[in-house]
Amino acid sequence: MLSVTEIREADMTVPFRLGTGVEGALGLTGRGSHWERVGIFPQMTATMRNKTESLEKVGRDSSYEQEGKVQFVMDAVYAMAHALHRMHKDLCFGYPGLCPRMSSINGKELLGYIRAVNFNGTAGTPVVFNENGDAPGRYDIFQYQMNKSTAEYKVIGHWSNKLHLNVDAMRWRTRDPSLPLSICSAPCRTGERKKIVKGVPCCWHCERCEGYHYQASELTCELCPYEQRPDANRTGCQPIPIIKLEWYSPWAVVPVFVSVLGILATTFVIVTFVRYNDTPIVRASGREMSYVLLTGIFLCYAITFLMIAAPDVAVCSFRRLFLGLGMCFSYAALLTKTNRIHRIFEQGKKSVTAPRFISPASQLVITFSLISVQLLGVLVWFARDPPHIVVDYDEQRTQDPSNARGVLKCDISDLSLICSLGYSILLMVTCTVYAIKTRGVPETFNEAKPIGFTMYTTCIIWLAFIPIFFGTAQSAERVRPLSTFLPPSLENKCFAWCSIVKVYD
Repeated sequence: MLSVTEIREADMTVPFRLGTGVEGALGLTGRGSHWERVGIFPQMTATMRNKTESLEKVGRDSSYEQEGKVQFVMDAVYAMAHALHRMHKDLCFGYPGLCPRMSSINGKELLGYIRAVNFNGTAGTPVVFNENGDAPGRYDIFQYQMNKSTAEYKVIGHWSNKLHLNVDAMRWRTRDPSLPLSICSAPCRTGERKKIVKGVPCCWHCERCEGYHYQASELTCELCPYEQRPDANRTGCQPIPIIKLEWYSPWAVVPVFVSVLGILATTFVIVTFVRYNDTPIVRASGREMSYVLLTGIFLCYAITFLMIAAPDVAVCSFRRLFLGLGMCFSYAALLTKTNRIHRIFEQGKKSVTAPRFISPASQLVITFSLISVQLLGVLVWFARDPPHIVVDYDEQRTQDPSNARGVLKCDISDLSLICSLGYSILLMVTCTVYAIKTRGVPETFNEAKPIGFTMYTTCIIWLAFIPIFFGTAQSAERVRPLSTFLPPSLENKCFAWCSIVKVYD
């Protein structure tokens, strides 16, 4: 490599004489040159001439082998000569020999001329210097190649300010002319992050963003918001689809079909009762309580449609109101009947005087008083927790985000539901107690035993209903409407059988 250092003023006297080539470059030839007269290169002249005037010859056939670094020394001398020549031309303006302007030269000024030289050196390559005084790097690029049975390094390019590469001269072990991949790690695919290999910052492992994570950058995966899931490429998040129970779903078709049949049957019975309202059979059945009981049966069937309808504020309000109201109507009517029977026979054991509040009007007052407690509880529930809808993302948040769904439903907690149905259960239990107390009435009084049978069956249904209903929390919008529909449906058949037996007899 060739380098030039800064030349100071005190170093201007060069302690050797330039050879013939340099003198030619400066335009100075002959023994009596001005350079010798002014004292430049005075000491080396005689010695160099004596050595060069010997009989030694250098030719192609001689054993002379030049040192590999001689060319750099020669280029350095030529660089000095070119710089002095250019400096003399600029400062002396054709003045022969050393002009007064060059008698005292600033070293920095000469350094500027040296750095500005540009000529072809002894090796045929340009000799130039950069702003730091260094020559540009020149490198040959070799490739180790197999040539038949021998191996050797072959030049395939060089570097001089930029890369010059002969791709056609390159050879690969696979004998495939295409360039092989030379990478530490392949680029990661979409939805994968780079996990940097410890200690090797330029290499990485590709790691897919799993679960509900998406690719936030090349190096990180982040969790999507709770109501969102990753898109197909895992480069962002998208809203989780919201579903609800549809009318065409099998979970809705079966309850709706049975409810329609129940409503039609209940309506037929009501119409029949109204048509024959004043007949002795209808009057003997306790038509007032029968109408209340049929109303409760109708509401129990109708609640199925509210359980399947798309949730909104109105639907949620009606669900709260009618879910327990239909059963409350039925149980209140049966409780009033069984209580009336119990009081009549208990009073008959003591005296022949009829007990109070056994008239139809009194029975209606007692029944609606019991129903009003349910309505009051619902109103308190409305005041403390107004009805509204929510989207439940927990219910169907699967491990595979593509299957995740949000369930649109009414915001009714299990505790609130238990409180709403709790009063109906209390009426049912009380009615069952009275049914047990009246089991010993004469067989001719046929109301007691059908009511008792109905209440026993109802208790069994409720014992099965409670674990089914609260055990289907993960399928609220599918199984729950069905489990909500089944107990009232079975109870309604028992209630209807109870009424029919009375009418038939």
